[in-house]
Amino acid sequence: MDKLIFISNDDGYDAEGIKQLAEMVRSYGDVFIVAPDGGRSGASMSISSHTPVQNTFIKYEEGTETKGSLTVWACTGTPNDCTKMAFEKLLPRRPDLVLGGINHGENCAVNAHYSGTMSVALEGCIKHVPSIAFSSGRTAEDADFSYMREYVERIVEMVLKDGLPLEVCLNVNIPDVMPLKGIKICKMGLGDWHEEWQERDHPRGGKYYWIAGYYAPHDKDDEESDTWAYEHGYVAVTPLQLDMTAYEVMKDLELRVC
Repeated sequence: MDKLIFISNDDGYDAEGIKQLAEMVRSYGDVFIVAPDGGRSGASMSISSHTPVQNTFIKYEEGTETKGSLTVWACTGTPNDCTKMAFEKLLPRRPDLVLGGINHGENCAVNAHYSGTMSVALEGCIKHVPSIAFSSGRTAEDADFSYMREYVERIVEMVLKDGLPLEVCLNVNIPDVMPLKGIKICKMGLGDWHEEWQERDHPRGGKYYWIAGYYAPHDKDDEESDTWAYEHGYVAVTPLQLDMTAYEVMKDLELRVC
């Protein structure tokens, strides 16, 4: 098989999501995983700039006539570290596709900015390789993601065949419902988090905090948003772009400050 598919995530190399995603796509080519050695949820695009990073070879499985080989490495860094490491040090050649996921939990709306899974796709996009992030509403450690295989395959096949525009990647969120209603192409939803820190008394004095809170969408009734599609049983596919410039504001700023 001549295709090479790179996969990483933020749940760790041994998470069910990444293992099941690898098996779903091995029929399209060789699969090469470099993923964190443990959970890195919420890592976003962070990199390990103050600590060294190490890699550990986990396993290699030969390919067959019907599916490609599988290579797995664990990395002590963030998901973004893993992707950068793979491209520069570990991959045998430039991949044809970069995948993040399957994430145990959705990454709709502005939550994509915090997602380590999404960072894999964004880094792949920076490197001009077609990239997709897959997230599921199923959050259990032993979750079965086979219910979404049809949609993973459909989207992967399309991107392998047609590619994606430069500097554009896909954020795919699949709710935990059966049957799924189909695919809906969406815009990124808007919202914010509230009561984000839970305060506790430290037994040795002072306070400590756990990140927590709840997310409140601003556009829950907007049928064009990924939040609406996800909550109504659709596979929400959102094309995201690296260029975050607010072009419509540029002229106004020129008039005001130049």
